[in-house]
Amino acid sequence: MPVALNNTQLEILKLFRNDQSEEELQEIRSLLIAYLADKVTKEADKAFDGKGYSDSIFQKWKKEHFRKIA
Repeated sequence: MPVALNNTQLEILKLFRNDQSEEELQEIRSLLIAYLADKVTKEADKAFDGKGYSDSIFQKWKKEHFRKIA
């Protein structure tokens, strides 16, 4: 069953109608990864601030072991 492309995917395809070098593709991947990482960081910061967590609780969590033994 074919899946339709969303608007973002269509725009990216329009931008890159011509062949790109491997170096350009790597650069584009890096830019997209940086963009998405920035969005995730902003959302995490917003959630962190919304819960009223302080930096000290974050530092404490970094030292804790959260895995459960099955």
